Amino acid sequence: MITVKDTVHDHIEIDGVAADLVDTPAVQRLRHVKQLGTVQLVYPSANHTRFEHSLGVYHLASRALDHLGIEGKRADRIEAAAMLHDVGHGPFSHNLESLTHRRTGKYHDDVDELLATGAVGETLRDHDLAPEKIAGLVAGEGPYGGLVSGELDVDRMDYLVRDAYHTGVPYGTIDTERFVRELTFVDDGTGGDALVLDEGNVQTAESLLLARALMNPVVYTHHVARISKAMLRRAASDLLDATATTAADLRRMDDHDFLAAVRRCPETAELSRRYDERDLYKLAVWAEYDDVPERVHEADHDAETELEREIAEEAGVARQHVILDVPPEPSMRESTARVTVNGEVRRLERQSPLVSALRTAQRNQWRLGVYAPRPATDRVGRAAADVLDLDPDGLVAEVRGAMPTTLDEFRDGA
Repeated sequence: MITVKDTVHDHIEIDGVAADLVDTPAVQRLRHVKQLGTVQLVYPSANHTRFEHSLGVYHLASRALDHLGIEGKRADRIEAAAMLHDVGHGPFSHNLESLTHRRTGKYHDDVDELLATGAVGETLRDHDLAPEKIAGLVAGEGPYGGLVSGELDVDRMDYLVRDAYHTGVPYGTIDTERFVRELTFVDDGTGGDALVLDEGNVQTAESLLLARALMNPVVYTHHVARISKAMLRRAASDLLDATATTAADLRRMDDHDFLAAVRRCPETAELSRRYDERDLYKLAVWAEYDDVPERVHEADHDAETELEREIAEEAGVARQHVILDVPPEPSMRESTARVTVNGEVRRLERQSPLVSALRTAQRNQWRLGVYAPRPATDRVGRAAADVLDLDPDGLVAEVRGAMPTTLDEFRDGA
């Protein structure tokens, strides 16, 4: 048995297959992948990694299994999946995932090959565990996969409290002990099992929604974090285009490998320098959801690239000096979590009036960004408004809770 002192859960005891998995290269690599990517440029203490998060997810999964009375081989599979759920992440966590998915067709939870080979595959087979079944759990398949990756999973229970702790913000606090105590399985009506929160826990489920909603604008989508992430995505794309590095290679890098690669590449050296020195691009446009035309919301990667080219051309700047950042449509997966009310299993969105309010808030927090180096922000902003058919009066939104009096003042705040 291994005992680890954790900042969030105090002492974590690891045994069985999970203890053997900890020292595999795939899991140890996670020590060098930051949980929050570039958020450290906003919150300097946000340097925690996917490794410690994986230990936390394993810990909460083990607690849930004890409460649910799940033992034996099934428990071993779930604990292995909890420990391995993040090994498919590339450098800077989710930040480069859209790029690698376009070129490989794989997301971070597509780990079948990774779990079947190398030390991880050997360890799983030594414990008589089929790697393909563990990969299915990592992908959230079946009711037990929902414990690792679902609406009420131990993954988000850990990352919310861990991210709040390491950023120092007071918004992500949830009662993880109550969550794991109140989880239960019920008949889903088709002869299978569904993971739900037990009777009387609507407020418990709402606390998860609220924590995620409050963390989103101040941590996960903070404008400085978004700008720096967009710059690294551009650097990664240029790296793949300019060198023999493949998207598959990129997926297996850690943060240090990736930063070293973009520093060495002449085509990405300037973006690398800017990231290293926190000499970031600035906001040229920051537009609300309803001010953005449908054609821009629906644009795919190629269409966004063409829009960037048009903006650069109209602004009279180099193509690399314009980054268009269109976030995905607002979503709230947690709202489909199931809770028991008066003996009936209901979706949280049906039971809780808070869901509707939070969906409205989420849409109101959504922003389209156009970023450029400081000398070019004004020209790029005007060009972007023209190319994207944006209302110039709707381009400035609040940053850090204060409405600037001029566009220049707003941009300086980035």
